[in-house]
Amino acid sequence: MDDDNGVVLQLGSGFQPYREYLIQGAAARSRLWLIDDEPATWQASYLAGSSVVVPLEGAGLVLDHDGLLAAAEAVARTHGVRGVFTYDEPSVIATALVAERLGLPGLTARGAQGCRDKARTRQALTAAGLPQPRFAVATTAAEAATAAADISYPVVVKPRGMAASIGVAVVSDAAGIADAFDRADSSSRNGPAEYHGGALIEELVDGPEISVDGAVVAGEYLPFCVAHKQLGEPPYFEEVGHLVDGADPLLDDPELRELLRSAHEAIGAPYGITHTEIRFSSRGPVVIEINGRLGGDLIPYVGKLATGIDPGAVLVDVARGLRPRLEPDHRTCVGIRFCYPPEDCRVVEITVPEPGSAPGLVEAHPMVGAGASVRLPPRAHIGRHAYVVCSADDLATCADRLTAAADLVELKYDALNEPEYSGRPW
Repeated sequence: MDDDNGVVLQLGSGFQPYREYLIQGAAARSRLWLIDDEPATWQASYLAGSSVVVPLEGAGLVLDHDGLLAAAEAVARTHGVRGVFTYDEPSVIATALVAERLGLPGLTARGAQGCRDKARTRQALTAAGLPQPRFAVATTAAEAATAAADISYPVVVKPRGMAASIGVAVVSDAAGIADAFDRADSSSRNGPAEYHGGALIEELVDGPEISVDGAVVAGEYLPFCVAHKQLGEPPYFEEVGHLVDGADPLLDDPELRELLRSAHEAIGAPYGITHTEIRFSSRGPVVIEINGRLGGDLIPYVGKLATGIDPGAVLVDVARGLRPRLEPDHRTCVGIRFCYPPEDCRVVEITVPEPGSAPGLVEAHPMVGAGASVRLPPRAHIGRHAYVVCSADDLATCADRLTAAADLVELKYDALNEPEYSGRPW
């Protein structure tokens, strides 16, 4: 850790089982000051201090940007603030605003909007002539039907400002477009007001999908984790697992790297950490979306296991405007698989296998406790009860080991017989 009295601001902390490894790695690199919507609990041991800014009242999670700016300025008056970062999707724009207000490196407000607003991403990539799905923005079900007919089925329907595939579905014909639009429109209302209502209608691009976590420093794009995505059953885009090869040749693929660099230039992101999703179609790599933070689903953690590169340390370096150290300590294949119940349920008990009890099994953890309700799409998203992590010498073997390990997870539950669910969509 650096030994001066400065701090790096962190906005938002997220769900502990998914995100603690990041704050741990960041805290080993620099003293941290957390600004969050609740008092620090599990985060406290990693922090030099913390502030609380309560979200605005209303539907969904809407952050108080003025309050967050004031809190950041208050910390700056008493400490040397050397950078600001987030790995939390709702905090992406606020983090950019703080960086601009305090004169720190980071995503610009334009770049953050270009990531957070899927329609703006599409418009910027179009202007730059970069490969992406054909798309249209629809504000009504009728407009969605017209756009889908023009693009031609099957199409993807998604909200403008959500993440984690919430509200996203593939629609194969005109009979399903109204329901898919309504789901996307409804999901959008759990986010910031500027993204409420409407949906993107996009061409379905066939082909394998990857995600790339990368750092951008002074316009230089530096990929450090390529994950091969495993999707659940259609029509939804639930991400059920990810595979990372520490020696993946895609990390050095010139065509892919140039596409990623150009895409970040197009959306206005000279500094920051991003998570970009790419599909390999018959016409080559196509940009699906760019997110202004590290990937979720423990992808950077899996990358750390595969390479030794600590994503928390990378966050701090980029927040300070430094070129991060991205040389792997080792290179192996590691994957994660999430376990879903067979139906909506209330958990009674979860039993996971011990590391080493199956070939390559590194970790296995429950994700919810007894009494938790777990729901499947379309009523909710990210309805997982456990995950397993395995390693292997190659991706195919790793995938097979994940399947075998996931089969050892035991779930005892009571079925939920609720025909409708009116709560948050995750």
